[in-house]
Amino acid sequence: MDSFKALLVTEGTAGAFESRLVERTWADLPAGEVLIRVQYSSLNYKDALSASGNRGVTRNYPHTPGIDAAGVVSESSVGEFAPGDEVIVTGYDLGMNTAGGFGQFIRVPAAWVIKRPQGLSLKEAMMLGTAGLTAALCVDKLEQAGLEAGAGPVLVTGATGGVGSIAVALLASQGYEVVACSGKADQHAFLLGLGAARVIDRAALQAGSERPLLKEQWAGAVDTVGGYILFNAVKSLRYGASLACCGLTAGTAFQGSVLPFILRGVNLLGVDSVELPMVVKASMWDRLSLQWKLDLSGQVREIDLAQLPRAIEQILAGELVGRTLVSLA
Repeated sequence: MDSFKALLVTEGTAGAFESRLVERTWADLPAGEVLIRVQYSSLNYKDALSASGNRGVTRNYPHTPGIDAAGVVSESSVGEFAPGDEVIVTGYDLGMNTAGGFGQFIRVPAAWVIKRPQGLSLKEAMMLGTAGLTAALCVDKLEQAGLEAGAGPVLVTGATGGVGSIAVALLASQGYEVVACSGKADQHAFLLGLGAARVIDRAALQAGSERPLLKEQWAGAVDTVGGYILFNAVKSLRYGASLACCGLTAGTAFQGSVLPFILRGVNLLGVDSVELPMVVKASMWDRLSLQWKLDLSGQVREIDLAQLPRAIEQILAGELVGRTLVSLA
């Protein structure tokens, strides 16, 4: 049977966009070497942007979002994958301009596909998804730049979000003193439960935005929000420390001074989880399945396709906490 259910976003009148469940067929899918029956996906902020008509993410509609997918190969025209293989697809063009993981089937180039690491189930892989991969890349970059456990407090901004919450849990599991920053005052217990040593309100990173330097505080930082919070965090890094930058929910503008860089020798490290080479992506997935494996069951809520439109509204409104797993079985 080649029919399946998918979330389809369509553009209506006056620029309005609507998400609804529809029946599709394999013929509706793009060309590609590997056809995959999706068992799990996850909801990310980029998916919500796609579902709301953001042309910077998705150019053409109707469209099925979903930048994450984990499932079983149904058909393959390449030797690397065979029917029955359990695989993961994250990033590249999946869910952006290629029909994504919010459908029960995807067809993609073989170069986008990785076999499921033995240490993770398909469900566990999508509990992590792009958010977990991005968090791992941030921690890896910080450690490559010299960060070590015991060096001092490590800041995580946007800590209740998908990337932020996993970054908090991952850093804490590796012995770091994590300071979680969030604008959600009612989620302090959640963040402490992930392993944060303490929680600070987002307002604490707003003060002093007009100053070129702030008091040295952080031995390292993971910033998931961008905007003024990003540069205030940079201005608060200790001498020689680094910040890994991976998000933009607070804005894309970067306004600041060169002084932290030339007076304190700090480093601003960019992190991309979309187009990075597959060998790097595979290495991070292996690490997340072994020495960096996390138990995320307590911070993940599971929904089905029918519940996705409401969840998309919630993530755009900043109402979701932690990770949202989408079951397509």
